[in-house]
Amino acid sequence: QNYPLYIRSIPTENELKFHYTVHTSLDVVDEKISAMGKALVDQRELYLGLLYPTEDYKVYGYVTNSKVKFVMVVDSSNTALRDNEIRSMFRKLHNSYTDIMCNPFYNPGDRIHSRAFDTMVNSMMMQVC
Repeated sequence: QNYPLYIRSIPTENELKFHYTVHTSLDVVDEKISAMGKALVDQRELYLGLLYPTEDYKVYGYVTNSKVKFVMVVDSSNTALRDNEIRSMFRKLHNSYTDIMCNPFYNPGDRIHSRAFDTMVNSMMMQVC
């Protein structure tokens, strides 16, 4: 339904700015998906790559076969991250999200409240910083 289920940022002071960036990015993801059309149906997962750069950040996107969208915002000054590392991070997110969906007590569409998911996301964010 195009609303974020989970947002995490470091530092937390900029979290409101990231909410805006994520909402804007979801629209860009939808545009890219509709532009790809039939090619999307043939793939199990879709790494969209760089959605758009800003002065301060680069925004990347990823969509699963069930149309779950992941958006990652990375500091533009971080030149150490390559495309294959971003793709690997999205796969880790996807795997952790799948683990949450397998939980019989989780209602799809609810905000994600999982210590294991938080730990995984925090470790990825510390790796990048």
